[in-house]
Amino acid sequence: DMTAVRAKSLALTDLFIRLVEERCAAHPLTLITPREHAARGSHVSFRHPNGYPVMRALIDRGVIGDYREPEVLRFGITPLYLGHVDVWDSVEALRGILDTRAWDRPQYFQRATVT
Repeated sequence: DMTAVRAKSLALTDLFIRLVEERCAAHPLTLITPREHAARGSHVSFRHPNGYPVMRALIDRGVIGDYREPEVLRFGITPLYLGHVDVWDSVEALRGILDTRAWDRPQYFQRATVT
């Protein structure tokens, strides 16, 4: 039922926020999504100074999010299709991209129609 779907959505978004803040703490990521459950839906957004190329690198690794100006990485955490392992894997992909600066390639700076 919808109560269970909402509970899973909150659990997954809480996990995503916690993991990004723990696993990617060495990087300039700023949470812009409200932490309060009543003020948050199933999206989580972080600001990063190189948000666009970071999102492009994530998409190349199969983590599909979108980019919003200014500098916003936006992730839809869909509780009907995603689980805790998907959240972990996505954060690990983000951490790897940030740690290795894999986003810092010319092709990721070229603006596409959509991300």
